[in-house]
Order: sequence, then structure tokens, then C-alpha cells
Amino acid sequence: MKRPITSGRQAPAGPSQRQLRAGELMRHALVEILRAQEITDPDIAGVSITLTEVRMSPDLRNATVFVEPLGGGEHAAVVVKALNRHHKFLRGRLGHAVDMKFTPALKFLHDETFDAAARMSRLFDDPRVAQDLKPRPASEDED
Repeated sequence: MKRPITSGRQAPAGPSQRQLRAGELMRHALVEILRAQEITDPDIAGVSITLTEVRMSPDLRNATVFVEPLGGGEHAAVVVKALNRHHKFLRGRLGHAVDMKFTPALKFLHDETFDAAARMSRLFDDPRVAQDLKPRPASEDED
């Protein structure tokens, strides 16, 4: 049986090594920029922000930055909105900090993984779920 003829290679299932490497480079540079506290926005002032991940587009021209402010909750939406307001300033600083052909456009999003992990932890602490996690003693009439 012959192989079907395809018009090219299949797209990879996940991000390429190049995307991952560029994303980490962007994340480290953005951490240093935010650490310098050059943004004078009252919504960001005094807030500790964790940059959890930077996902790069395949052409490396767009970057989605996932952030989690200390404390999270409804304050996270305010911080994300403030970071998106200052995306041009941050992109300009990023252009000086990294050596890439193009400085990517930045889009900030709240990282929901911390909320999901907390929800899972609460589920495991539920007594109804905890009883299913304990091993059952072997009964004597099962042989």
C-alpha cells in the first residue's frame, strides 16, 4: 500500500525548541525590567508579580505573558489590565534587553493554573473524596 502524498510536513504538536527558548529569554528579561520598577502606575506599585510563562507565536512576533500577582483574586484583573496598558513601554525596554530580530508584541493574561491547583487541593481535602483515596482493607471472605 502506498503512502498518501502530503503537501508538506505536519505541524508539530506543541511549541518548538526555538519558541520555548525565546519564551524563557523574554520571561527572564521581563522579570528584570519589572524588578527595576520603572513603571509608575498605582495599580502595579508595591505589588509582587510572578511571570509564570511566556508563550511565543511560531513566528516569534507575538508573546503571551502569563502573570500571577501576589494575593491573586480580583486584584489580578487590575494588575493584568495595568500591564496591558503599559505593554508598549515594556516592549521598548524589552527591545533593549534582548537581541532578537523582532521584539514581540506583548499581551498579558492572568495565569489560572494557581487557582486550578488550589481548587484541586480543596477537592482532595473534602472528606468524601479522602475516603476514596485511602486503601481499603482486604476482607477475609474474598479469596
